[in-house]
Amino acid sequence: MKKIYIAGHRGMVGSALVRAAQSRQDLEVIVATRDELNLLDQSAVNSFLAHHQPAMVMIAAAKVGGIHANNTYPAEFLYENVMIATNLIEASRRAGVQRLLNLGSSCIYPKHAPQPMPESCLLSSPLEPTNEAYAIAKIAALKLCQAYRHQYGLLYHSAMPTNLYGPGDNYHAENSHVVPALIRRIHEAKVQQHESITIWGTGTPRREFLYVDDLAEACFHLIEHADPPDWVNVGTGKDISIRELTQLIAEIIGFTGQILNDPTKPDGTPRKLLDMTLGHSLGWQAKTSLRHGLTEAYQAFLQEWQQGKVRIES
Repeated sequence: MKKIYIAGHRGMVGSALVRAAQSRQDLEVIVATRDELNLLDQSAVNSFLAHHQPAMVMIAAAKVGGIHANNTYPAEFLYENVMIATNLIEASRRAGVQRLLNLGSSCIYPKHAPQPMPESCLLSSPLEPTNEAYAIAKIAALKLCQAYRHQYGLLYHSAMPTNLYGPGDNYHAENSHVVPALIRRIHEAKVQQHESITIWGTGTPRREFLYVDDLAEACFHLIEHADPPDWVNVGTGKDISIRELTQLIAEIIGFTGQILNDPTKPDGTPRKLLDMTLGHSLGWQAKTSLRHGLTEAYQAFLQEWQQGKVRIES
């Protein structure tokens, strides 16, 4: 059996990767909690990988958040994400790891990138200011994998997922992403019988959303590919406006109140849709529809809420 180390296994993405890995018969999954391994400590990461000697590494560990968190804590988002990636990539090289998949984000692409966004538009114009720090860290990780592949001949490569959602998401009131933020707020509005909810911005920006278990399937497809691209988009190739998304979630939850907008709040990038031409050419496509995925995500939220296990991380 091959050993695979999944960094960030307690997060939404990492837990989906663990589920996918455990469904296979040929993989032994290695994980470590934050108490067991501080990914910001280069020496500790070197020792951990030297001891376990995995054949493959997947980097799902990251400091993540929505517009508010990115705007408020740019120093932490840049420093911690750069350190996590560089420590894991260099420690993997030292430990003789031949195969590494780094998880990035579609926010690496310019604010006014062509739509849909091809991989080739990277670094072609300025980034979206509200998440620039996070994007720069993710670009650095992508470029480091590319450099290690070129210089050392190691199959280190990256996947750039679109906005993700699903079981195990973070439901912090201020620092979560748009789907979990809406699920929690609309659920609470229903329970408290509010007549309306107010969403940030105009509601017109369009976003693409991918169910997290589809991403996990894509990651294993990529890490077993004989000659993958240095980086490749992972999404559905379909988008929806924030207002339409809010209405869909309200319908799934059963909230019948008004949906209002606060145009004084930032919208962020006008549109973010990935060009999936390259990804589809590699033989992978997303399977889960947005309605089905959001229904699954809400049911997971209800179960986690009832069990007192909802992730609420600042």
